[in-house]
Amino acid sequence: MNVLIKSATILDSKSDFHNTTQDLLIEKGKISKIAQNIKNTNNYKEINLENLHISQGWFDSSVCFGEPGFEDRETIENGLKTAAKSGFTSVAMQTNTYPIIDTNSAIAFINMKAQNNAVTLLPIGALTKNSASVDLAELYDMKTAGAVAFSDYKKPITNPNLLKIALQYASNFDGLVCSFPQENRISGQGVMNENITSTSLGLKGNPSLAEALQVARDLYLLEYTGGKLHIPTLSTAESVDLIRSAKKKKLNVTCSVAIHNLCLTDSELEDFDTHFKVLPPLRIQSDIDALIEGVKDGTIDMVTSDHNPVTIEDKKVEFDFAYYGTIGLESAFGALQTLFSTKKTIQLLTKGKARFNVEHTIIAIGNKADLALFNPDTKYTFTTKNIHSKSKNSLFLNKELKGKVYGVIANNKTVL
Repeated sequence: MNVLIKSATILDSKSDFHNTTQDLLIEKGKISKIAQNIKNTNNYKEINLENLHISQGWFDSSVCFGEPGFEDRETIENGLKTAAKSGFTSVAMQTNTYPIIDTNSAIAFINMKAQNNAVTLLPIGALTKNSASVDLAELYDMKTAGAVAFSDYKKPITNPNLLKIALQYASNFDGLVCSFPQENRISGQGVMNENITSTSLGLKGNPSLAEALQVARDLYLLEYTGGKLHIPTLSTAESVDLIRSAKKKKLNVTCSVAIHNLCLTDSELEDFDTHFKVLPPLRIQSDIDALIEGVKDGTIDMVTSDHNPVTIEDKKVEFDFAYYGTIGLESAFGALQTLFSTKKTIQLLTKGKARFNVEHTIIAIGNKADLALFNPDTKYTFTTKNIHSKSKNSLFLNKELKGKVYGVIANNKTVL
């Protein structure tokens, strides 16, 4: 693949060309030249787009594609295409498939399906067999097959001894253990945040206590065992405080927050719109303020779209019976830019790579091209026309977002 990018503003704090507008010549997937005016002597394809900015390719630590088993929700092929059109060049795929990804052969299948794509798919293996929280899955075998972490997606490890053993065992091969932060015996049948809104709507509440208790438990276990722990999708102020204290103790813990939990409160559910039924639930403004502060001071290590396609048949039902989840890849950049500067947004979208063994590829001559292309200044209303996923269950529908993504150049391929 040979292309010439014209007049692109480079946003890469580690690059010598940061904050400058340059042409970039890419030959056979590598950046061969960066200069203010490169002549197209070889008649390569030119990319010349309005207000074009480029950065290192973005990373998402939690996406769901359905395949195998739930191809009606999404396929790996279209999921990776969606990621590329949303600016992501690497994504970690979750385990909520059928069958659940809990063996080395399942990891090999995912890797085979994802070959020859612009976006690098990083499979996550289930932490327990069938994600049933009873017995550990084949962690080491999945690691050797290419699993980057182990997680029972949206299912907490109910047995603390099982998590203790997982942390101890995985530390032998530098495995990353993920633990979903919810104590089910506290959350019960709650379908939204427990607060005045849930009371007024007559819906069962899921209190912030359910998350804080689980986070505290997991951090105590980590302190006892050692190992590497990742706590995904925090949603409460209490959790941020707990993580902040754990990091002061130098515990080897990272965490993420779903972008929609930074943007929206539980008041969005006043019309019983199941698009806003997510897990963890949307909380209140004081939680959002604490989460944003945690992002700014580095307590929260990364953001995620928590992309989870759900079919209309599983969403357009009574609220209690609707599936949890929202798609988020297409809206990630635009939503973050309503909260943060473009510089901070790009920083957030490229953080977390090292934790999941993803290489940071600096924009420099001689390096492979791993680039996101975008216009940071466009404002627009997010509609189904902006959705590339098979499922259309976005909670950002009809919200005003900022920033248009053109696509990516990565793995010797261009997707625009």
